[in-house]
Amino acid sequence: MKKSFWLITIALLTTFNFGMTFGPKTHAAEAKPVKKAILVVSFGTTYMDTHQVTTAAVKEKIRAAFPGYEVREAFTSRIIIQRLADRGLKFDTEKQALERLKADGYSEAIIQPLHIEPGEEYEKLMNSVSSYDKAFAKLSVGRPLLYYTGQEGEKPDDYLIVIKALQAQLPKLGAHEAVALMGHGGVNPANTAYAALQLKLEDAGLKKVFVFTVEGYPTFENLTEKLKQNGIEKVTLVPFMLVAGDHANNDMAGDEEDSFKSQLLKAGFKVDSYLHGLGENPAVQDIYVQHVRDAIDNKYKERSKDKPPIPVIQ
Repeated sequence: MKKSFWLITIALLTTFNFGMTFGPKTHAAEAKPVKKAILVVSFGTTYMDTHQVTTAAVKEKIRAAFPGYEVREAFTSRIIIQRLADRGLKFDTEKQALERLKADGYSEAIIQPLHIEPGEEYEKLMNSVSSYDKAFAKLSVGRPLLYYTGQEGEKPDDYLIVIKALQAQLPKLGAHEAVALMGHGGVNPANTAYAALQLKLEDAGLKKVFVFTVEGYPTFENLTEKLKQNGIEKVTLVPFMLVAGDHANNDMAGDEEDSFKSQLLKAGFKVDSYLHGLGENPAVQDIYVQHVRDAIDNKYKERSKDKPPIPVIQ
C-alpha cells in the first residue's frame, strides 16, 4: 500500500514539473515590444489649409520613412494653440505631447523640430525636453533646418543643403530681377543664421537672391538698398518660413500700405509674391526626414564633459 502511494506521488510530481518546464509560456514571460515615437514640433499656424500642405505633409513624409514609429505633432506657440482651441481644434504643446508619450508607455522618443534655426522657440522646446531626460530610455532631439555650417569636421553644411533644396522652387531670373527671401528674425543670437544664409547664397553663386527678416537682421531697409545697388527692377517675395501663414499673407504680400509688397511698389519696383511655405517643398521635407534619421542613429552628438547630460542634439 505504501509502495503504491509513493509511486502515485512520484508520478504526479513528475507530471507537474514537466508541465512547468515544457508547458506553454505565460504572458508574463513574453518580452514586451519597445514602443517608439517621433514627435514633430513646429511653431504652429492658424492657417489650416497651409498646415495641411506644409507641417502635416512633413509629418506624413516622416511617418512613411519610419514605419516602426508612432508619429505625433505638437506646437510651441501657446497663442496659436489657444486660437485654434477657440475654433474647436485641439493641438498639444510640446510638454503635453511628451507627457502623453510618457503616459502611453513609450520608451524611445525622437523629437524633430520644424523650426528654421535654433532660436527662441527651439530653446523653449529644448527646455521642455530637458525635464524628460529620465522619462525615456532614449530621448534624442533632431536639429532644425539651419544648424551646422559645414566647418566642423564631418558635420554637414545645412545651409548649402537648404540652398540646393530652394533652387528647385526659385523662379528663373532676368537681367534686372531678384528674389527676396523673408525670414522671421528676432533678438535671439541664433537669428544670425539669416545673415549667414545671405553669405552662403553669395558663395553658391546666387548673387540676386537676398535675405531679409520681419523682426531682425538683415532688415527690409537692407533689402531695398541691395535691390537699388544691383539695378533690380522686379523682385519676387518668397517666405523663408515653414508655412505661408500670417506673416507671408499680410506682412509680406498684403495690400496694406505698410506691407513689404506695398512699400516696394511705392519705391518703384515691380513685385510678385510666392505664397508657399518651405514645408511644401519635397526637397525640404526630405531634409527633415534626414534630420530624424540622424537623431535615431545618434549622429553628431553634442554633450559637454563639464555639464550634466542633456538631450542629444542632432
